[in-house]
Amino acid sequence: MASKRAGGLSMPQQVARFIGVSVLAGAVTAGIALPGFGLMGLAAKGSVEGFDELPAKLKRPPLSQRTTILDNEGGEIAKIYTRDRTVVDITQMSRFMQQAIVAIEDSRFYEHGAVDLKGVLRAMNENAQSGQISEGASTLTQQYVKNVFIEAAGNDQDAVAAATQQTIGRKIRELKYAIQIEEELTKKQILENYLNITYFGQGAYGVEAAAQRFFSKPAKDLELHEAALIAGLVQSPSYYDPTVSPDRAEQRRNSVLKRMADVGDVTREEAKTAAEQDLGLKMSQPQEGCITAVNGAGFFCDYVQEVFLSSPAFGKTPQDRRERWYRGGLTIRTTLDPQAQTSVQDAIAARVDQGDEVASAMTVVEPGTGKILSMGQSRPYGTRPAEHETTLNLSVDHDMGGPQNGYQVGSTFKAFTTAAALEKGISPTQTFSTGSEIEINQDRFRDCKGNSVGSSVYSPQNELESEKGTWDMSSALAKSINTYFVLLQEKVGVCETTRMAEKAGFHRADGKAVEQVASLTLGTNGASPLTMAGAYATFANRGVHCTPVAIEAVTGAKGEKFDVPKTECSRAMSERTADTVNKMLTGVVSGGTATAAKLSDRDNAGKTGTTDGMKSAWFVGYTPEASGAVWVGDVNHQVEMYDVTVGGQYFSKVCGGCLPAPLWKDAMAGTLQGVPATPFHDVDVPRAKPDKPKGDGRGGEDRDKDGGRPGGGNPFPDISIPPDLIGGGQNGGGWGRGGRD
Repeated sequence: MASKRAGGLSMPQQVARFIGVSVLAGAVTAGIALPGFGLMGLAAKGSVEGFDELPAKLKRPPLSQRTTILDNEGGEIAKIYTRDRTVVDITQMSRFMQQAIVAIEDSRFYEHGAVDLKGVLRAMNENAQSGQISEGASTLTQQYVKNVFIEAAGNDQDAVAAATQQTIGRKIRELKYAIQIEEELTKKQILENYLNITYFGQGAYGVEAAAQRFFSKPAKDLELHEAALIAGLVQSPSYYDPTVSPDRAEQRRNSVLKRMADVGDVTREEAKTAAEQDLGLKMSQPQEGCITAVNGAGFFCDYVQEVFLSSPAFGKTPQDRRERWYRGGLTIRTTLDPQAQTSVQDAIAARVDQGDEVASAMTVVEPGTGKILSMGQSRPYGTRPAEHETTLNLSVDHDMGGPQNGYQVGSTFKAFTTAAALEKGISPTQTFSTGSEIEINQDRFRDCKGNSVGSSVYSPQNELESEKGTWDMSSALAKSINTYFVLLQEKVGVCETTRMAEKAGFHRADGKAVEQVASLTLGTNGASPLTMAGAYATFANRGVHCTPVAIEAVTGAKGEKFDVPKTECSRAMSERTADTVNKMLTGVVSGGTATAAKLSDRDNAGKTGTTDGMKSAWFVGYTPEASGAVWVGDVNHQVEMYDVTVGGQYFSKVCGGCLPAPLWKDAMAGTLQGVPATPFHDVDVPRAKPDKPKGDGRGGEDRDKDGGRPGGGNPFPDISIPPDLIGGGQNGGGWGRGGRD
């Protein structure tokens, strides 16, 4: 510690103050202390603060570092950073590296304080002889202070310019804070900080990143000629860049080696031998960002970032969270299962090409924990549209990086109507007899405010004209009978259906309230695959919904642990209701619209969905161990999937059971390989044996002309329904038909 003098100032402080005052006065001493500035005539320019008016302490922000995102087994998914830096202890830096940087940048580093007066005089002499500024006089400590200013500026270009501008004011600030640093830290600590903060070119900040970038090895293993090359880059990382100007880089390296020999760090022979070696570059390209994620996990990586930036667990304000994210140094362990991710991505790639007119996305969630096990899509993560790359995450809501409105979920919504009916006490034996199309007045449907959802006639129809007859709940689910579910929804209530869906985890991708309309049960609201996978996991978890989560643990650069967002579980329906839905949806894959999704080694259930015009096709399925949602369609929701080729296969139409269901089966077979099978809880689901209806409920064959009054008497013999509820009325507008299967 420097000795204190009268007035409380140490000798270095008195010297620096004298220099600062001389500069302010424009005296000749300014040229001595700051030869570069004196020769450039900058003493009268630049802002100048009084030495004593500067804050007493230099604020040293934590260095920005890499953040590493890991899967649930500890495997690396991606590295994220604004500055590629890994902070290491000086014991993890080669002694050659330490010696080289001191020799070339500040050979008297261990002998002087914050200011090296001999170095100043030497610089003056060199500059005078050359007639230009060929040598500066900043010590390593002063250079470290300047880098602290640059680091604090972050990505603010104006702040960076202010931190590096050639002014007397900046130099005075460096002097004062260099004095502080010299009094607070040992020389080894200053050198360690300097080697961790300094920019070495090629995007590498700090010696560890530089060693990896240029030689693909840690800094502790750098040999003499390698350390000399890296040390030589500090003066001008771009000018001496060995990948651009190898001759200049070699000359600079040899200058460093000569200087090391001059100061006695190495022998002349050692320096000569090192100088005779090739540059020996073994470049490692920067691997940064979600674009480098393995197993197609770029979209999941992007989602993790969105979760981090939106969660108060990582900072009270959005600005706090952004600063923490971009400062980095975090290790984020996620819920991503590498086996599941590989299986999902392979299944998608096998059936949907990245250049196809339509795209596909799939997400898998673990029932009971909400853990997101996988998230993939056919369009790769990237910024090259010509290569069909995109950063639009088709699996998530709009506010998390997904499409504006998500995609209409079609008949997959019928599972929620079924659950709402069972919760209300309606038996699975409930039957309705319908034609392939019915007409129903919308004013029979009420929203949660008690208001009618519309006044015109709504005309839902089934996928096939042959789909007419009497159905109970199980058979209607298996065959996805639209007319049945519109009538069931009327009996249950639009509000009750909406509330059940929301409790199960359904919400719109655009963040708006679920639209309560007559076509609600047919899936006219848009949602994301993540939402649908999480909502169907509620059935698999016997009626308890657990919110999806992506992060398991976060550790800071110093080993500190962060609280992470936890799943929130709540009961959405009774166990019996969930078990009953599971049994009925098992029928969908065993003999209904999704037989292509039937797994051979375990129980599974699910529901297909196809929207009006074949613009989107879904299959959402699950086992007790995993719930997955597959979507296929046009990203912009414009292409009608008739007569299309997807993944090299021709489809006359793409329905939920045609492509999403077999894709789901492939993905789930791999996801669950090696996972013990668990059966669904057995439950007796009664089936109805309805009488043959006397009429089909369609009305007259010429109904476009006469309004289509119902023909053949009451088509619903099991219940009493007013005649105006079915058929009749005018052929009016109303809501779109929604789901078709």
